[in-house]
Amino acid sequence: MPVPRDSGLIVIEKQVRQAIRDAVNQTSRKPFHWGGLCGYQQLEAIAQALKALPESVDETGYFQRIQSQVNRALQKNRRCAQNLAEAHQWLLRIAQCLRYPPEHPLTTQVQRTQVASDIEALLHAFTPSAKVQFPQARLRSALKKRWQLHQQELLACYEVAGLPQDNLQMESLFEQLRRRQRRISGRKSTRELRNFGQAQVLFHAESEEVLLDHIRHVHLADYRTSLAKLTQAEQPQRFIQRLHHDPAQTMTQLVKQYTARYTELSISKAVCQSRVLMLIHTE
Repeated sequence: MPVPRDSGLIVIEKQVRQAIRDAVNQTSRKPFHWGGLCGYQQLEAIAQALKALPESVDETGYFQRIQSQVNRALQKNRRCAQNLAEAHQWLLRIAQCLRYPPEHPLTTQVQRTQVASDIEALLHAFTPSAKVQFPQARLRSALKKRWQLHQQELLACYEVAGLPQDNLQMESLFEQLRRRQRRISGRKSTRELRNFGQAQVLFHAESEEVLLDHIRHVHLADYRTSLAKLTQAEQPQRFIQRLHHDPAQTMTQLVKQYTARYTELSISKAVCQSRVLMLIHTE
């Protein structure tokens, strides 16, 4: 007889489905980091981890069906993933030509003529086939178009020592402010922060006594209850962060947790059955 459904097993199955959905619907598009390619590699790690799951544990065939669908998706998109990987390598070569990110922005000064020469040489060497290598061709087309239209603006940062090549640090700061405002106010919209965000970078109380006085008005039980709710609400996002950092290790841990929990339930069920049989024989 199969082991009865358990809340722990259901939670792990839900996390596996969440990992697959995240890999298929990857939304991150960070500079010089191909989101779709990361999703494919994440799906490969999921398939590899599911292979380690013993067949005796998967009595209902649930994970076997998932593994079959994952393998079919990998096989269908393997050629596209290979093209994306090659395009990503060319993207890294573009970054090298632009000296991005700079190792020592305050000490190393690159001449704009050298950068322009490197980009022109790369465009001359980068000749993908539009029919077979579609991602590479799109990348070259976008690079050539932007280089022709915005060459002077792109090279301006090499004329001033210490001038950053992007505004990612500023965007990261305001993203942190938006997240903090949502947690503090409970409101989903952060439109006010876009208008007055520059005035909300630094917050401080009038004195430590005032700050401590506000903290003392919060009951310890209410604080612990709110902290537990916040921790529970952040669990899915923390799981996704671990999955993006190391998908293979995260999925392997899920498989081990599922196997351990299944074994524990199987032993518990066997002990209960033996006790029932002993009671029947004694009667």
